[in-house]
Amino acid sequence: MSLYAIDRDTGISLYAQIAEVLERDYVRQGAAGDKLPSEGELAARFGVNRHTLRRAVEELITAGLLERQHGVGIFITDQLLDYRVGTNTRFTQTLADIGISTDTKVVRKMVAPASAGVARNLSIAPDEHVLWIETLRLADGVPFCVISHFLPVTPYAALLNEYQDGSLHDLLSANCGKLRRTESLVTAVLPQGDDAKLLGITQNRPVLRVKSLNVLDRIGTPVEYAITRFRADRIQLRITP
Repeated sequence: MSLYAIDRDTGISLYAQIAEVLERDYVRQGAAGDKLPSEGELAARFGVNRHTLRRAVEELITAGLLERQHGVGIFITDQLLDYRVGTNTRFTQTLADIGISTDTKVVRKMVAPASAGVARNLSIAPDEHVLWIETLRLADGVPFCVISHFLPVTPYAALLNEYQDGSLHDLLSANCGKLRRTESLVTAVLPQGDDAKLLGITQNRPVLRVKSLNVLDRIGTPVEYAITRFRADRIQLRITP
């Protein structure tokens, strides 16, 4: 006998009804990391075959509410943060607007030769030296993203010592004027270097990489080229003009 009543005559598919119950009674009542009963046990509770149950689970996986770890089980995921990316996106302010506390840890600060891509975006000569500031951003105390900030040495050399934590965007704006983001290129990639360790994820879990360019609003001169790696299990990016 099934524990949940599924109406087979409403015109609403069985898997959709099951997905609704799973979200209501398991996801909303549980916590991130909680493991659901096995598919066989859930199928028996609903009085359906495993194929129908599996389709309901896949609906919630697609919605980002559940996660399947093969050979281990089905788990409730962290709820995805809706992170807006636009011309004036600022990490601290964007998360503060939705009630999330933030913190910044400086991973490294150094002067290094620019790669071809960095040089091209900053409109400087290949191999010209740039400021490289690497930061780890936390949301409610949990690693959220790693950002590589690249800036021309001239006229921003002093920022290497001035910047200690918090919003680099605010410091740049105070020193050189209003900034404007001109583009955001988004790609799903596997973490490289020490990104996985910094973000607290395994090496085989993808991150969302966003390459962006900030320019002086009034004249369009490149100021900062940034490469951000977001934890893909914590975020959905909302791209706005």
